[in-house]
Amino acid sequence: MSCVLVLLSFIVLSGDGIISKGASRPHVVNVGAIFGLNTLHGKVANIAMKAAEDDVNSDPSFLGGSKLRILMNDAKRSGFLSIIGALKFMETDAVAIIGPQTSIMAHVLSYIANELKVPMLSFTALDPSLSPLQFPFFVQTAPSDLFLMSAIAEMITYYGWSDVVALYNDDDNSRNGIASLGDELEGRRCKISYKAVLPLDVVITSPREIINELTKIQGMESRVIIVHTFPKTGRMIFEEAKKLGMMEQGYVWIATTWLTSLLDSYSPLPPKKIEAIRGVLTLRIHTRESRKRRDFGARWNKLSNGTVGLNVYGLYAYDTVWIIARAVKSLLDSEANITFSSDSKLTSLKGGTLNLGALSIFDQGPQFLEFIVKTKMSGVTGPVQFLPDRSMLQPAYDIINIVGDGFKQIGYWSNHSGLSVIPPESLYSKPPNRSSSNQHLYNVTWPGGTSETPRGWVLPNNGRRLRIGVPNRASFKDFVSSVNGSKKVDGYSIDVFEAAIKLLPYPVAHEFVLFGDGLKNPNYNELVNNVSTGVYDAVVGDIAIVKRRIRIVDFTQPYIESGLVVVAAVTKLNDTPWAFLRPFTPPMWAVTAAFFLIIGLVIWVLEHRINDEFRGPPRRQVVTILWFTFSTMFFSHSKFILKPQLVTRLPV
Repeated sequence: MSCVLVLLSFIVLSGDGIISKGASRPHVVNVGAIFGLNTLHGKVANIAMKAAEDDVNSDPSFLGGSKLRILMNDAKRSGFLSIIGALKFMETDAVAIIGPQTSIMAHVLSYIANELKVPMLSFTALDPSLSPLQFPFFVQTAPSDLFLMSAIAEMITYYGWSDVVALYNDDDNSRNGIASLGDELEGRRCKISYKAVLPLDVVITSPREIINELTKIQGMESRVIIVHTFPKTGRMIFEEAKKLGMMEQGYVWIATTWLTSLLDSYSPLPPKKIEAIRGVLTLRIHTRESRKRRDFGARWNKLSNGTVGLNVYGLYAYDTVWIIARAVKSLLDSEANITFSSDSKLTSLKGGTLNLGALSIFDQGPQFLEFIVKTKMSGVTGPVQFLPDRSMLQPAYDIINIVGDGFKQIGYWSNHSGLSVIPPESLYSKPPNRSSSNQHLYNVTWPGGTSETPRGWVLPNNGRRLRIGVPNRASFKDFVSSVNGSKKVDGYSIDVFEAAIKLLPYPVAHEFVLFGDGLKNPNYNELVNNVSTGVYDAVVGDIAIVKRRIRIVDFTQPYIESGLVVVAAVTKLNDTPWAFLRPFTPPMWAVTAAFFLIIGLVIWVLEHRINDEFRGPPRRQVVTILWFTFSTMFFSHSKFILKPQLVTRLPV
């Protein structure tokens, strides 16, 4: 606010009074627009807004005889001229301002809009930090970059990457967008490992700063690079990356919506420029296919005289004018006058050559703003409606892959269902399903022409060794232990880890770091926490997988069960029809035969005196004993036993 007041104090404005009168149906309703007409978005927006102005005024009955007039201010990419333009519009009683083009100016001019109650609508300043709570008179008429960063974060998760590098300009829009991306990635257990900050787009005159940052990135581990910048800087980034060999196999480049705007407006690109971006993934704000969009697209060549192609921001520029026109219609139909009155805070500053009294408060500004945010219409971008938090209804993006001499669409992202190969409007009638199994994209041609998804990282040229934490136990050292109190470690867990490392198709430099003093067993929870905090890159040892630990780190597949086990030799046995005889070992047969003889002998001792069956020649008595003992398995011999005592029947 202080910045604005200083500028107000030094700007000499023309005008000779405070406009406080109005009519129920003014002849002309002024709307200001602040854009750099030498920029891509400025060129497209200027053509689209003029077309919308003509379409609104082509039906005199729409505004009841009033005319909508778009007053364009060419900011020439200058923040100072943007402020002057906004103040001039406040002097000419503009009911709304379309713009500014950049978020840094949106932050500044929103203070003026809040003070003078003039709504500002922008479809290019999509900074997530432009909150309606802080800037109630600033309205984003295109999806906020918050949703763009959510889409990129979901793509990173889908392909299984964990570390990315962000390359962006040092301005509010890029900086706050990357901050939102960092928040989204953190919630998915990913991170931005390096932020490469470039000077402002208007400041870069040579590729030197870009080359310096790309050289740094080239020596880093992450190969997933997010480019959130403007068309001019973006083109320079990819041209230099191509020269440095960074558009080859193994790299992943994701460009934000600036690249699709460039492709849509200047397609086909020259072969040299398209060659520098082959394999890149980029996003475009999704607009529904409709007759209105097709008709407007068919008119575009005539409107632009073939100077520039229609991109998605041209569609949003057209719809933004219609949002204002409908709000004006609602305001006039409510029988409210369009009036402006002086600001008491500025009245005391009048005097000399300054005429700050020309800056007037839009008396119906709050009511007009309410009509804007309650807009519900069908535009060239699809259904236009604001949610209670002022965000656009059903934000979605097309996901584009640059291939050959053009590009192909590999899917969509929507806030409703995530990644899909089905247009989002076909899914809105179904319950949202954000499960990982429901996320799909078509195949991608990556840099270098490969269709295999890049790993997303490499061992850096000047990188450090991986620090592997190892518990220095005082007991049960079979899994991990230090060798004779040195820093060298061995054990079963170490052997498994080394065997897994050898299976990788590339070398992984690592070092083992002991955790604990070896006098007592270390705290394993603390050891695991050191991985999540970055002290160690990984941990190897007899570490149990428990709920508390799995929330903060990832575990490999378990290579041994928890608890104590007994290791015993196993004899391999063949299956045969005689397998039932295996329990009958020779010792068992011998014991069985011995029992037969002993039982027969006991019965003979007890019976031979009174039982003639057990008497006779010795040979006959031996045969009787053997026969009697063997036959007990098949017959009841109570009739052969004459002695009634229990002692005789018990052995039988």
